[in-house]
Amino acid sequence: MNRPHSRTSRRPRMRFDGWIAGMGTAGGTRIVLGHWQRTPFGPFSDVMVEDADGERLLLAPSQETADFISGTYTFDTVRVVPVEVDVRDDTWTVTADPLSLCFTVGRRGWLGLALRAVPDGIARRPAWSALTDWPARVLMSGVQTRGSAGGGRTEWYGALDLHPLRTVSASFDGADLGPIAPVTPPVRFGFGSAPRTPSLTRITTTVALSPERP
Repeated sequence: MNRPHSRTSRRPRMRFDGWIAGMGTAGGTRIVLGHWQRTPFGPFSDVMVEDADGERLLLAPSQETADFISGTYTFDTVRVVPVEVDVRDDTWTVTADPLSLCFTVGRRGWLGLALRAVPDGIARRPAWSALTDWPARVLMSGVQTRGSAGGGRTEWYGALDLHPLRTVSASFDGADLGPIAPVTPPVRFGFGSAPRTPSLTRITTTVALSPERP
């Protein structure tokens, strides 16, 4: 007798491989950069910004990516603008009008070493993300590795590496946002926040779509 599959297992899934950088600034703005090398839409980068008043903004490079991301996360404003990311050694420079951002990456610590020790084939599986959800919540305040997303979707995060950020320089509409600071309060784009400590995470994100709509 065949065992019935769960509703989630029957739903089409989309996978995104790349990096997420999360950081706060002294002015109260928090920034989450997604830099994706492999996705169903091809390589692209996007930026989520939450200001000190709690206004949430998405900067995405195309209407297609903007529609998908805003259907998965929650924003007050969505803008389609070119999002350019230049990586040179440990320095990342991001241009996404109205945001200009530059940050430097430090050496991985013990948690980054532990994540790199997990085989990629295991770390990318949703079952592994479900298993690591509770430890992630304990070790990194605000972080969750699985949860319900917008549009009836379910999402899993599989972390493969982790580096601290050393410095951040950012401006919005020409106004300086101040130096690096913790991601506090937590960002409110989805079911979980970026780590409180500014960091760069190599990650695989898996999104199970709603059976009713894409």
